[in-house]
Amino acid sequence: MRSMAPGALLVISLLAFLAAPASLRAQSGIDAWLRYAPLDDSAKLLYKNLPRRIIPLGSTALMRSAQQELIRGIRGMLGVTLQSGSYVPRGDAFILGTLAEVRAAPLAIALPADLDDDGYSIQSLTLASHPCILITARNDRGVLFGVFALLRRIALGQPLAELNDRQNPYAPVRWVNQWDNLDGSIERGYGGRSIFFDSGSVRSDLTRVGDYARLLASLGINACAINNVNADPRILTPEFIPQLARVAAAFRHWGVRLAVAVDFSSPKSIGGLDTFDPLDPRVSAWWRNKTQEIYAAIPDFAGFVLKADSEGRLGPSAYARTHADASNMIARALKPHGGLLFYRGFVYDHHLDWRNLKNDRARAAYDNFQPLDGQFDSNVILQIKNGPIDFQVREPASPLFGALQKTNEAIELQITQEYTGQARHLCFLVPMWKEVLDFDAHASSAAGPTPVKAIVAGKIFHLPSGGFVGVSNVGADANWLGNQLSMANLYGFGRLAWNPDLSANEIVDEWTRMTFGNNPHVTTTIEAMQLSSWRTYENYTGPLGLQTLTDITGNHYGPSVEASEQNGWGQWHRADADGVGMDRTVATGTGYIGQYQPAVAKLYESLADTPDDLLLFFHHVPYTYVLHSGKTVIQQIYDSHYQGAEAADEYVRQWKSLEGLIDDQRYSEILMQLEYQAGAAQVWRDAICNWFLRVSGIADEKGRAGHFPGRTEAEAMALDGYSIEDVTPWEAASAGKAAVCARQAVTCSAEFRFNGSAGSYDLDVEYFDTNNGAAKFKLFVGGRLADTWLADDHLPTTKIDGSSSTRHRIHTIPLSPGDEIRIEGSPDGGDRAAFDYIEIHPASN
Repeated sequence: MRSMAPGALLVISLLAFLAAPASLRAQSGIDAWLRYAPLDDSAKLLYKNLPRRIIPLGSTALMRSAQQELIRGIRGMLGVTLQSGSYVPRGDAFILGTLAEVRAAPLAIALPADLDDDGYSIQSLTLASHPCILITARNDRGVLFGVFALLRRIALGQPLAELNDRQNPYAPVRWVNQWDNLDGSIERGYGGRSIFFDSGSVRSDLTRVGDYARLLASLGINACAINNVNADPRILTPEFIPQLARVAAAFRHWGVRLAVAVDFSSPKSIGGLDTFDPLDPRVSAWWRNKTQEIYAAIPDFAGFVLKADSEGRLGPSAYARTHADASNMIARALKPHGGLLFYRGFVYDHHLDWRNLKNDRARAAYDNFQPLDGQFDSNVILQIKNGPIDFQVREPASPLFGALQKTNEAIELQITQEYTGQARHLCFLVPMWKEVLDFDAHASSAAGPTPVKAIVAGKIFHLPSGGFVGVSNVGADANWLGNQLSMANLYGFGRLAWNPDLSANEIVDEWTRMTFGNNPHVTTTIEAMQLSSWRTYENYTGPLGLQTLTDITGNHYGPSVEASEQNGWGQWHRADADGVGMDRTVATGTGYIGQYQPAVAKLYESLADTPDDLLLFFHHVPYTYVLHSGKTVIQQIYDSHYQGAEAADEYVRQWKSLEGLIDDQRYSEILMQLEYQAGAAQVWRDAICNWFLRVSGIADEKGRAGHFPGRTEAEAMALDGYSIEDVTPWEAASAGKAAVCARQAVTCSAEFRFNGSAGSYDLDVEYFDTNNGAAKFKLFVGGRLADTWLADDHLPTTKIDGSSSTRHRIHTIPLSPGDEIRIEGSPDGGDRAAFDYIEIHPASN
């Protein structure tokens, strides 16, 4: 065959790209679930009779957004461009308007009388013999929410004939919190730099802020606090408030109101006072004047979020005042303007004496706030984390939810994966949240079931406000959260905040089909991965209520079992040679269980009745204690970690089955992250199993823990330029040691000879990828270069430990007995080309 000229090849490649389906072209993920990808021909048939015109009855910015979004969505999915009009239709049309606007049109339509603020109605109806679809609401924000709901129906292939969908939000509060800093960094953010701030100011280009507000509006979110709860006081300075007004304007087009987190000491730190005592009239006057200044610039300002007396933040205790004193003083400044004050219930002493076995961080929220029930003003909302500790992989519902009957509450859920893999690991959190939201707190014997979701929405005790707050922490990366699959958590939070009765299966099905399309194999595969991922992550990190056995005083990422013990930040597991678990019983422990209502306390106080998944959160037991499953505690620790690591490996195989069904960019990015997760799961597996094997002295009955066939440790190799160093904590490296290249070395090497049977093998190199350089590695087999790679990932550590431990897999290498295997490492900056071991196993398919 005659070869083609390079120019001809370029033209053919370009034509092939243009002819490829849009769904298979490169996609960055910036559109998230609002891709509006073209539907296939059979799906389009469902909507062939849809109106071809759109009639907005109002002209506000929100109504224009609703109109433009409907045009955009219909054009993207159906290839039809709606024609706009401003008159009462004489033909088919989409009609958008508030109830008042529809009545004034006038249109002879029976309008719903049961809509709340932000609720909406979508009706298929006939006007003058022409089919129309009416989207109406009490306010124009509700109309926008209705447009998004209609487009969601179309994306999911749901019929619209005889449509009569009326929905009200479950709760009035549906907020997200960002933890962005004014310098552009984000505390516990894993998706890049802030979309709001840079170098101490609001960004000049707020395009991404508008894009984010659009995503939030599609979920019915109605407010966003944009800065870190560990607030910089400068956010309230006269120079900064006009900058905040620009963010508010970007939000306003999508019905999202701006809020900010504030520092309680601001009257002193930036206000020129010599005090921030909440009972000092000068302090209350300062907050009143500051609030008026904000509302003059931002009339629809939503309110403040306040973290005080926690983790070193200044608060009312500095003046022997209560949390009610502090919150009410600021809330009264907000009240004339309709603003809310969210007071975080995350208050605890991080200098607890760990030697006192009665001390328990889990008790803190209840101990601080239950005695104050009824003392908070009506526009104060107590923002309570879902569990009593801190966003761990599994916690019981906070007892504070069932203990307050006169105080507005909001549940705080963490969308950003601080303790659940930091967006490097797949971990779909909706099933976790559902367990808490559906949990019956037995808060009232007269009210029947009292699930947490109903308590925080104010439905049980008929309170004026309350609802749902999610810590979202999106960043400037194209895929927002640092992981395409993590966006299911943001979507899931928003859907639950609107309707917490939705199931995890319903939510993940919606998200998957809107994000990746309706191919049955794609949807089935991704949904199965997502729905199993929380259990998988829990299995290879901290099962049985151990929570995440991570570096609690550091980056909250890699394995470090003892980091959560013997320090003031709170005790997690109290494992020793005899047993494991935290005794929180009333009879012999910290008394935490007594904070629950009697029916719940009775369940958890009983060792026999406590669910296995929370056993070690509530009880200290011997390693030989037999669970409801019939396994001993120690064997379940071994088994779960191996099951979790195997499941993470299986995710890679499942994802590879989707090649060609998902655009190349998203396919490859997600594959890389799943391959990384599979390696990290093995690090966790080995670290935790080895630690408990050493401490308990009880062997794994299946012979896995501490035994690694095919693994050759670095310290067993012939080294040139490498030296062996201890790793801290010891369980973070196989055998507790690593080979580390000398700082002055250009290249170091280590080698050994293969002594197995001839065949085809995969080689796993476990190395340490610190974030202070990009070391280079080469692997040679029989003198020939097999692979080379850079240690240039951005993991959250400069240390050689479990957070930097990374697996590089080289597939299908032929080996014969006696073959020399040599690894070469070239340091770069602070990255010393360290490695742990090489493991050889039969090649996978």
